[in-house]
Amino acid sequence: MKKWILGIVIFSIFSCSQQESKKANTSAYFDLSGYFEGEAIRLQKTNPTIIKSVTALARAEQKTIKISDWKTELSSFSNADINKASWKGDFIETSTNTLLSYATSNPKIPIKRIEIAKVNNQIKSIKIFKATENYLYVSTDTLSYYPDSLYSIENLQNIKLLGEKKYQISGKFK
Repeated sequence: MKKWILGIVIFSIFSCSQQESKKANTSAYFDLSGYFEGEAIRLQKTNPTIIKSVTALARAEQKTIKISDWKTELSSFSNADINKASWKGDFIETSTNTLLSYATSNPKIPIKRIEIAKVNNQIKSIKIFKATENYLYVSTDTLSYYPDSLYSIENLQNIKLLGEKKYQISGKFK
């Protein structure tokens, strides 16, 4: 009888700890990292031609290329994932039929807002707004992704004593 009770207690403890670890691994917010990992795999297979433009210091350059490593190409987007344990509860989620949005006012979190536009549960665009500020500089980034159409990263930096710098990188699917 004692062995039977001990078995139930051990099973209960093991069962509870498994449920807690599952809860810890679930995302509190949209899985941005997972989405862009899937996009990188899909784009690696389809191998689209991209018209890539880079604008920096008022100079622009454009090339038609094939991207050899989509995971690296989309890393700025996947790195903006807000599913960090220390950020849990810091974002306010708002949702409609066509827009899912996350926003924070926490100055320690660089990702300030994410907007995911959907039509019939298909993602049509993702916009990520980042901002970093300290006593030396202010930096803002706007990352935009439109599946099979366009992706862009715009950065504006205002560095004390050096002034303002802008750059933009975009890739247009051909």
